[in-house]
Amino acid sequence: MTNLHPSELSILLIEPSDTQRKIISNRLVQEGAKHIQTATTLEQALNIIQRHQPDLIASAMHFEDGTALDLLKKIKLSERFNDIQFMLVSSECRQEQLEHYRQSGVVAILPKPFTSKHLHKALRATIDFLTHDELDLVHFDVQDLRVLVVDDSKMARNIIKRTITNLGLRMITEAQDGQEAIEIMQQQMFDLVITDYNMPSVDGLALTQFIRHDSEQSHIPILMVSSESNSTHLNNVSQAGVNALCDKPFEPQVVKKILYQLLDE
Repeated sequence: MTNLHPSELSILLIEPSDTQRKIISNRLVQEGAKHIQTATTLEQALNIIQRHQPDLIASAMHFEDGTALDLLKKIKLSERFNDIQFMLVSSECRQEQLEHYRQSGVVAILPKPFTSKHLHKALRATIDFLTHDELDLVHFDVQDLRVLVVDDSKMARNIIKRTITNLGLRMITEAQDGQEAIEIMQQQMFDLVITDYNMPSVDGLALTQFIRHDSEQSHIPILMVSSESNSTHLNNVSQAGVNALCDKPFEPQVVKKILYQLLDE
């Protein structure tokens, strides 16, 4: 594993407020960051990204020429730029607004104002996404593990794939909803299922119930990745047989710990 330090990260800070831009820049410097560029609009940010691709974008939500979500989607759908990590820094607290960012692949959502702990955790997650730290399993060769990733968001699937690829998993099959996952599982065997909760047609709960009660792979470990906060829904999926739950946006080290628990115990 290559250990990076925040001082090695190239960071693009996009913030329309002069005051907030200075505050966030100073906080990044306090965490050890040395390579920080700034922009006040999305147009400026795109020009900078075209010239010099950063490792991390830290962005406010609203700008005169659009929202951070507009930029985030462009980056995550671009083969050239989809490795750039994206951190949202916003005073927005409405879950329905933040949900779009979670689904689109932010590495972290920091509140305004944020604490040093918030920022340190976000930078740590960024570094984890950018480095390779292969799982060293007792019972399996990690590169031989067959994984089914189920999510109706292509961007979310890409993030999950990137995360587990960095952990050494290579044999990854995708399904864009629970129904497609069921059809695939009727034809192929897997060692692990990673699934979203909220999906059209057949959601994560229904997929879990199928696996546990109607499939020939009833004992397969299931990791559910979700931004769902409804305690009743979460209790339902736990009772249905999900082995572990992981939040969106998720942290690579958390995923690594969960996979050790699922695959090596």
